[in-house]
Order: sequence, then C-alpha cells, then structure tokens
Amino acid sequence: MTLIPAATTSNTRLRDRVLSTLFRPFSKVEPGEVVGVVTLSLAAFLLLTAYYLLKTVREPLILLQGGAEVKLYARAGQAVLMAVFVHFYGELARSVGRTKLLGIVFSFFISNLVLFAALSGSQVQIGLPFFLWVGVFSYTIVAQFWGLAADLCSEEQGKRLFPIIGAGSSLGAVAGARFAKSLVPLGPQTLMGVAVLILLLCALLMMLAGRRPLSTASRESLTDGAAPLAQEEAFHLLFRDKYLLLIAAMVIVLNWVNSSGEYLLDRALLAAARAAHGTEPLVFVGTFKADYFASYNMLGLALQLFGVSRILKLVGVRKALYALPTFALLAYGTVVFLPALAVLRWVKIGENSIQYSLQDTTRNALFLMTSRVERFVGKTAVDTVAVRMGAIMSALTAYAGSRAGWSNALFAGINVGLAIVWLFFVVAIGREHLRRSRESADALAAEPRLAGARAPLLDASGSLT
Repeated sequence: MTLIPAATTSNTRLRDRVLSTLFRPFSKVEPGEVVGVVTLSLAAFLLLTAYYLLKTVREPLILLQGGAEVKLYARAGQAVLMAVFVHFYGELARSVGRTKLLGIVFSFFISNLVLFAALSGSQVQIGLPFFLWVGVFSYTIVAQFWGLAADLCSEEQGKRLFPIIGAGSSLGAVAGARFAKSLVPLGPQTLMGVAVLILLLCALLMMLAGRRPLSTASRESLTDGAAPLAQEEAFHLLFRDKYLLLIAAMVIVLNWVNSSGEYLLDRALLAAARAAHGTEPLVFVGTFKADYFASYNMLGLALQLFGVSRILKLVGVRKALYALPTFALLAYGTVVFLPALAVLRWVKIGENSIQYSLQDTTRNALFLMTSRVERFVGKTAVDTVAVRMGAIMSALTAYAGSRAGWSNALFAGINVGLAIVWLFFVVAIGREHLRRSRESADALAAEPRLAGARAPLLDASGSLT
C-alpha cells in the first residue's frame, strides 16, 4: 500500500481551491472538479486549435480550385460520406467500449491527415477530397469530445461546467485562427503537420479525462469504459427516439441557414478577390478567412466566458435555444435590404459567435439527460448526418438560385423564412426536454438518499434553483 504524504495532499487541495476561485468569475467549479475541468478544457482548446489550422487550409483550396458553388455542393456530398461513416461507427460501437472507440477514431483521422500532408507536399490537387474529409473529421471528433464530457458529468455539473469547457473550445478556435494566419505562407503541408502533433496530444488528454470522472458524476459515468456501447444500429436508435429526432431536425434547419449564409459570404468574397488588383487571390482569400475566423471566435470566446453560464442560470437550457434563430431572423432580414460584403461579414461573425458559444453549449447540454449510447452513438449521428442534411438543402437552394439568377437579397429572404421554422422546432424540443426533466426529477425523488443529501432543484425553465 502506497501512502501519500500529508503535505502533498494539502498542497493539492490548496491548488484545487485556488483554481476553483479563479474560475468563479465565469462559472462555479467545485475544488474536486478542478482537475477534470482543466483536462477537458485543455483538450477542447487543442482540438479546436487543430481544426482551425485545417479549416484555414481547406478554404482557399476549395474556393480557388472549385468556387463557391463547388464548395456548397461538396458540403452536400459530405452527407453521403457521413452516412456511410456513421453506419460503420455504429457497428464499431457495438463491439468496443468508450475508451477503445475514442482511440480507434482518433488513430483513423490522424493517419488520414498524415497522408494528406504527404500528398500536399507532392503538389497533388487535394482541394475537394480534403474538404470532404475535414467535414467528416471535424463533426465526428467534436461529437466524440462532447459525448465524453457529457458522460463524465451529471446534469447539474454539465450546466455549470460546460460553459468553462466550451471556453476552452472558443479560446482554441481563436488561437488556431491566429496561428493559422502566421503559417499560411509556409504552405498547406506545414499546417497539416502541426495539426497532427496537436491532435496526438489532444487524444492523450481525452484518454486521461476518461479515466477520471468528475467527483460528483452520475453512477453510469463511473462504470468501466471497456463494455460495448450499443446493442442496435445507429440510425435505428435515432429514428426511434423522438427527442433525438427533434434535435436532428433543429440541426438540419440550423445548418441550412448557416451554410446558405456562408455561401452568400463566399460569393461576395470571390467577387471582391477578382476586383482586388495587385493581390494574389490565394493570399486575399486566405487572409480574409483567417481574420474572419479570428473575429467571430474572439467574440464567441467573450460570450462563452462571460455570458453563457449566466444566461443558462438565468433562463435555463430551453429558453437559451431561442437566441440564435432570433438573431438569424433579424440579421438576414437586414441582408435582404443591404446585401453587401461588409454587412454579410458582420452578420456571419455574429451568427457564428453565438452558434459556437451559447448555441453549441446549450445543444450539448441537451444530451446531459440522455443515456450513454445516446451520447456517443445518437449524438454522433445527429452531429454528422443531420448537419450535412442541412448542407444538402442549402446546396439544392443554391443550385436552383444560381440557375435562376437569384440575388443575394433573395437568398437572405429564404433564410428569414427558415429561421421561423427553426423557432417551431425549438418550441417542440423545449416541451420534450421539460417532460424528461420531470421524469428525471420524479425518479430521483423516488430513490432513497443518504441523510442530509439534497438533490439540485430545477425550476420550470430548466434553471438551477
């Protein structure tokens, strides 16, 4: 038996109390949760840093080799790849546990990236296949991360700690965009090589986090991660679960709006790049995109640090879902009358900053009330295939509009209509979330508890009381 010196234990407790106090301006973190939160936040930081290195590579390659229409059509093509990937992913989840699943998925994508870097260094045209790959990679890896985070937290913890962990993502996105801008002149293979090293460290941190559940996590999250996750196929799980289906429908509309808005920005950007005399188009587009990514990520970081936890505490998960569709309704209404590049840039900065902070944190919090298989298999299906389904709808709209000669103002008007549909799905999700909250509260009340224990209470909005 190994004895831990009392001085070491005392220093560890002091460290945890100090870090807990430092987190207090952003959200409440208990001393026993500090190590887990720091590990997950650092992993999120590295994951998003790597993603934005790859995203900065992806944009000029696809736009200059294909154009805005090809980029949008490629987003639709990703849906087919994601459907195939999710099928095999679901089959894998039926034979391995959480830990092995994470290791296999990370190893697969990192090896792919090494191959792309080698091809890029050999001057092979990789714009379209790399764009398709990045889409599958990004949504799958991010879904894995948040599935793990939800599995390590109780519902009460997630509402407090997800804003902190999400801040790690936002900070990583800002750092990645800034770092990418400095590496752009060195070529795509350099950014890919750096991303490989970052992803290896991120995978290690996630494995470590999975071995150390947060101190007050639910009993399910403390079980051995070696047991197979699923007993049924991924899409069967999705289609039999009303809650997952509603979330998937919302995600489809959300990404329809987002992809269409990105298409409008790209059309305006390419027109500006052609008119920019004396500037290489690759540098013009790459620099604009790097600045654009950094702008919305810096704003998103500020919202994540100082707004998200307070909003969730004030209005709850369900009402927080209204923020982004309401913004989209107003913002694209403005673009209908002012469809200029400068206006589109600020609309997309605002839309993305809200999506990548409040919207994503709130959407991830919806999975705190789900089972482990719903978190890893169901969430992955929603965050991959449903996202690309939205891109398919956007691609069909763009195809019809480009053939008919629609203006940017007309595309913006379609987004206004979609934002209204989006709000209807938010209402339906809120009702289902409320039902699950009440069932969870009833089940908890029926369980015998230790003397003096007190369960966290939820008010009608889903906020902690």
